[in-house]
Amino acid sequence: MDKILEAVVMSSYPNNVKQGLVRRVIEAAKQPMDSEQCWSMLELSTKLFLTGDTKYKREIGKEVLEVYGHYHPEEFEEFFNVRFLLSLLQEGYGPLGKRSHYVLDYIQLGLQFVLESPSANSIFNLLKIEVLRKVCERPSPKQCSKISKLLTQHPQCIPMGKHQILFCQQLIRCIGQFQCVSEGEEDIMEFLEQVNKVSGLLQRIWRTQTSAILPSLKELFSIISSTEEQEAPSNALASVVQFVPLELMDGVIRNLTNDDSITDVQMMTAISRMIDWISWPLGKNIDKWIIALLKGLAAVKKFSILIEVTLSKIEKVFSKLLYPIVREGALSVLQYMLLSFQHSHEAFHLLLPHIPRLVASLKKEDSNSATSSLEQLAELIHCMFFRFSGFPDLYEPVLEAVKALPIPNEDRIKHLLGQNAWTSQKNELACFYPRLASKSETGKIGLINLGNTCYMNSIIQSLFMASDFRHSVLNLAEGTSQPLMTKLQWLFAFLEHSQRPAISPESFLSASWPPWFTPGAQQDCSEYLKYLLDRLHEEEKTGKRIYQKLKESSFMSQAIEQHYLNKTLIEKMFGGKMMTKIRCLKCLNVSSREEAFTDLSLAFPPPDRHVLSTGSTSVLPVEEIGPQFIEPPGTPSQITGSPWIRRKPHVSGDRAANIVPVETLGFQEPGNQATPLNSNAVGMDSTKDPLLAFGEQTCSPKDSRSVPDLINYFLSPEKLTAENKYHCEKCASLQDAEKVAELTEGPHYLILTLLRFSFDPRTMRRKKILDNVSIPLVLKLPVLVAPEDSEDVWQRRKDRAAPSSSFVSIIYDLCSVVVHSGISSESGHYYCYSRECSDTVTHGQPRDGTPKPTSDKQLDFEIQWYLFNDTRVSFSSFESVSNVTSFFPKDTAYVLFYRQRPGRQSCPMHMAGAESSRPHGEPSLNKDLMEAISKDNILYLQEQEKEARNRAAYISALPKSPLWWRDFDRDKDDDSSSGGCSPAAGGGGSGSFHGLVF
Repeated sequence: MDKILEAVVMSSYPNNVKQGLVRRVIEAAKQPMDSEQCWSMLELSTKLFLTGDTKYKREIGKEVLEVYGHYHPEEFEEFFNVRFLLSLLQEGYGPLGKRSHYVLDYIQLGLQFVLESPSANSIFNLLKIEVLRKVCERPSPKQCSKISKLLTQHPQCIPMGKHQILFCQQLIRCIGQFQCVSEGEEDIMEFLEQVNKVSGLLQRIWRTQTSAILPSLKELFSIISSTEEQEAPSNALASVVQFVPLELMDGVIRNLTNDDSITDVQMMTAISRMIDWISWPLGKNIDKWIIALLKGLAAVKKFSILIEVTLSKIEKVFSKLLYPIVREGALSVLQYMLLSFQHSHEAFHLLLPHIPRLVASLKKEDSNSATSSLEQLAELIHCMFFRFSGFPDLYEPVLEAVKALPIPNEDRIKHLLGQNAWTSQKNELACFYPRLASKSETGKIGLINLGNTCYMNSIIQSLFMASDFRHSVLNLAEGTSQPLMTKLQWLFAFLEHSQRPAISPESFLSASWPPWFTPGAQQDCSEYLKYLLDRLHEEEKTGKRIYQKLKESSFMSQAIEQHYLNKTLIEKMFGGKMMTKIRCLKCLNVSSREEAFTDLSLAFPPPDRHVLSTGSTSVLPVEEIGPQFIEPPGTPSQITGSPWIRRKPHVSGDRAANIVPVETLGFQEPGNQATPLNSNAVGMDSTKDPLLAFGEQTCSPKDSRSVPDLINYFLSPEKLTAENKYHCEKCASLQDAEKVAELTEGPHYLILTLLRFSFDPRTMRRKKILDNVSIPLVLKLPVLVAPEDSEDVWQRRKDRAAPSSSFVSIIYDLCSVVVHSGISSESGHYYCYSRECSDTVTHGQPRDGTPKPTSDKQLDFEIQWYLFNDTRVSFSSFESVSNVTSFFPKDTAYVLFYRQRPGRQSCPMHMAGAESSRPHGEPSLNKDLMEAISKDNILYLQEQEKEARNRAAYISALPKSPLWWRDFDRDKDDDSSSGGCSPAAGGGGSGSFHGLVF
């Protein structure tokens, strides 16, 4: 049959005649035949596929191979063996000098028929080695794309472990040598498609193996920074960068710009080649990486590189505005280059001859892209006119070209110039060199790390963002006999009104330092928070005792007396109460004790406790817990299980308590009704709350822990048995018992500490629980408002119509999350996410208690989040808060701050406290504090002006030789800076805690 097929294919018959004959041969091949005949046909079809001189012959070979793969699998598997494939890959197929280019296509075709064969793993292992060898030989773009197509379709063949990293690096080397040999449109499109396939393979690998990203980037930088290559690497490398997660940008840029092993020549070569990538049509986020690197170089004051690169590349960047496909990225880079180059008009003047022609071209194009670019370009030009005036002869043609376009106002111009100058860095790099940085664009101020004091900085920022507490502290009167609170007031005032990008909390640190803390060592932020709140509370209580003595002398007015009779500020803001009940399982006697708390320490449930499935409804009561009612059973013999909560197994005959659940409130699309799963839930109807009417809120993933899970576990009954038996006063002996906790007063600010650190007796160190815990934006918590003795409660329980009348469901909004990055409490880094939670009800609240939004912004959960990381403050989002552990497994939420939402479910005492602490407008500061802030702001402006003058004088004195930059001496000003990310600071900044190292 093989002879017949070969004769037909090689004959001179017309193709339609051949096709009919071939079809008969293929149909006959579907019938059973001996092994020898199968091998003959497989050899012939392999020959046709690999060496056929026409597409028709290769198609015939493909059809026959597919038929034999389907209908004669055993013979095909025997033919398609490891030795044959090794020969194909290493020696090729066909006569010497005319080896087939279709070997990879052939292997890809054949693999689909041997995936389940015993030899499959051997073939996969062979291909893992051979594809690595292939890319090391620097194949052409076409062959590289075939390798990528093969590995994308059969990922089992992708090298693993160290070989995978090497494979990625070598693949990037291949891309660096790609060149499009033709300028024809079809050839260019084919080239772009080939590059896209190769970079797409890298993206696939990086998604499944993130550890390969940084070594790949290191190789990429090595390629573009090399000064030894005669030919510049291909712009196709831009396709690699677009798949690097932007979350890595800060750390990567910081490591690059602070790496002393990279010379100025290498850095200038690299950034120049990156700027050339703007012309790559398929690149995404290229402009963001270029601008980030330029800012990073400015942050470390490598102005020589910036000046040289700007002057050599700005015209090329400008020329790319003619092409719509790359215009957006080119314009972003151009804007930063011009707006940051403020010491000289040279860069702007290079563009003057080209501007009129570009403006005319964009007007002629008459597209949305062109119109938008014209407006942005006009704004940029007017900024340059404002900055470098005095050249009317040069500016007249440009002014004529843009006269019909909008002119920005002076405030806008000053804002753009002030925001982008090299000596006025934005918040992204403020943590590196605070002396050269302006106040963060967020309007918030950072705290300098004084040597592993990030634990304190994150707590202070969280307390500062608790607006009710902040206003109360700032409103404190002078002479309150509370030295630590006074220092906190000063610190808060500077965080509110200073012009500096970051301030030093040194004075407050020395005043609030726990005596057992080791200087310079990392500490537990939760421990510090407890100590700080306790100190502030005790300090105010001391003031009250002083008041009592003064009262006895009758020297105090009634108003002052009333002030001192109130709770302490810490109690008002953070104080809650909890009832602990212990029931003897023999005599059923119940003892109870109420105690105050400022935070709840939440342990992790044992691994065998799984999260309950919550279904698909948008209101998600997590495992039902809650205020537990004591139900005496009919006879003592019935007490074999726990009748306190429903989650435990009940003995037949016990009556389950009607329980108020802890809930995490999700969001739904507008118009969909949210229906509680538990009809006994008490509290605000979520369908009436606009804040809850959004569906984007993610809930806890399946099989993961959530904050409500931990609260449920905290409140669930604990058996006291064996060595932990309870001494029952009634029995006068040790007895088995059950202990349960009930919240009886919800704090205004609920602080939750996730107990992630436990002592490991094997290593004699505290180890960290790295479990991801989903954090709800809104938490619904049942609180027993008017606790009664257990007998009365039991009598009320018999009336099923009012089972939960003693409870209210208090709604809490998340306002801060302190994150610990690391694996031990003695090391790592702390930072926090925070937002200012404001009331969703106005002061003129309706009588029915229905909340009304105060603004459109409060209709969603995108109330602005901020990331406080020592000196660095940046905008963030709840999405970042939710995903931080997913991206960085060592970064875990540790301390959470929730603010009680006012409404009919709120505790009256805390509502009154919140109202009294919420002034209209910003608090007015005392005279001494105002003067101190004003003096420091003036001093800061003088420092900035002096620094700017010195630098301008230094740059203007530089020679204008093409090689002048080689003699540019680096400034040593920052060697002794006290920024939060200096080595002495021990872990500030966004890059260090993610461990991004080149």
